[in-house]
Amino acid sequence: MAKKSKLAKYMQKKEKNKVQKLFSDSWDPLLENEHRDKKYIKTIKPRSEGQKQLMDCIKEYSLTMAIGPAGTGKTYLAIAAAVEAFEKGEVDRIILSRPAIEAGESIGYLPGALEDKMAPYLRPLYDSLSDRLGLKRVKHMIETGEIEIAPIGYMRGRTLNNSFVVIDEAQNCTYGQIKMILSRLGWHSTMVVTGDPDQSDLLDGVSGLADISDKLEKIPNIAVCRLTETDIVRHPLVAEMLEII
Repeated sequence: MAKKSKLAKYMQKKEKNKVQKLFSDSWDPLLENEHRDKKYIKTIKPRSEGQKQLMDCIKEYSLTMAIGPAGTGKTYLAIAAAVEAFEKGEVDRIILSRPAIEAGESIGYLPGALEDKMAPYLRPLYDSLSDRLGLKRVKHMIETGEIEIAPIGYMRGRTLNNSFVVIDEAQNCTYGQIKMILSRLGWHSTMVVTGDPDQSDLLDGVSGLADISDKLEKIPNIAVCRLTETDIVRHPLVAEMLEII
C-alpha cells in the first residue's frame, strides 16, 4: 500500500507540474507556434553582384525599380525584403499588386471573390510568401489584412502608408498605370516595382516600364537597379536562351 501511495503522489505532482506549465506566464501556445514558424525565416544571401545591389537598394531607398530578365530573383528578393520589414515591425502590412494580364492566352471568367480571381496572376508572389512564412501563416495574414491583394485597377485614389508594396510584372502596365501606382506611395512605406521590359504581354509601345525607369533614374532619391543575364539564378540554360531569343 505504501508503494502505491508513493506512486500516486508522484503522478499527482507530475500532473500538477503540467498544469502549472500550461498556465504559467512563460508559456504561450501562440508564441510556441511563432517559434515553430521560425523555420520558414531563412537567411537570404545574394548570389550575384546585381542581386546584392538590389538588396542594398531596397534597404536604402523608399522606391526601387528592379529591372531585369526572368530568373534574376527580382520578385523573390522583393518579397523577402517585405517579410523582413514586417517581421521587424517597420511596416504594418504587405501589399501585393500585379496587372491581370494573361501571358498570350485568355483563361476566361474566374469565379469567386477578388482574391480568388487574382490568385492565378499572383501565384509567383504567393509561392515566394509561402517560402518565407509558411502557407498557413500566409493565409492567416491575408484574412487579417496584414497581407493585402490589391490589383492595379483598384489602386486609384489610395494612399499606402506604413506599407511594403510590391508591384510585380510591371512591364504589363501602361505608362499611365505605372505613374498612378507610383503616386500611391505614402509615409513610412517602401515600394519595389519589378519587371522585364523585354517580356511585355501588351502590344508594342504600350508598356510604360522602360520609359518611366529611364526618367526616374535621374532622381537621386529613387533607385533603378538593372539586373542582367549574369544575375540569372535559374537553370544555366535560361541565361543562354535569353541571350539569343
